[in-house]
Amino acid sequence: MHSQTALRRRDWTAGHGLQKVLAAQQEAGQPPKPIAHPPTEAALVKQSCDSFTFESFAEEDAWELGHLLYARLLPLAPEQSTLISITLASSGQVLFQTVCGPGTVKDNEDWVARKRNTVLRWAGSTWYWHCVWGGDEDKFRKIFSMSVEESSKYAIHGGGVPIRVRGVAGIVAVVCVSGLQQEEDHGVIVEVINDNWH
Repeated sequence: MHSQTALRRRDWTAGHGLQKVLAAQQEAGQPPKPIAHPPTEAALVKQSCDSFTFESFAEEDAWELGHLLYARLLPLAPEQSTLISITLASSGQVLFQTVCGPGTVKDNEDWVARKRNTVLRWAGSTWYWHCVWGGDEDKFRKIFSMSVEESSKYAIHGGGVPIRVRGVAGIVAVVCVSGLQQEEDHGVIVEVINDNWH
């Protein structure tokens, strides 16, 4: 089960996300606003923030969403660097990817790949699966009869969210954030979508 409401961008102005980035840069030095943590009960996650269904999701939408995430994360960048990645589900083509802050490492890309793999294989957010399995990766591995090597390709840590499109079967895109606490990796995606789509 996922969101039945098809979301539309609140502001269709071209470059809206980039304008938000420029505004965030001008406000450098202001205390960052905390990222709200998502619920931890799996049923509530599934109902409220596991997946988002858009009216449409094309390259322009990924560009806007990526910049809006960057603008939201920029105030945190001096302390917590992040990697933002948006890919097509069908081909894995990267539509948007960037780092926010100076401290990201190759491990962040590995985390993004593992989160994306989880979203695509089990058709839900990584935070949802984290809540289902209580973060117990060993239990998760055994339930699906995976070897340790195979399970290393997946992560049940928050920060991977499926994007669906009304009238299209399956997942269309995957949004990932890596670098914060896992509940914040998930929470920032939820917050930015809820603030900018309706």
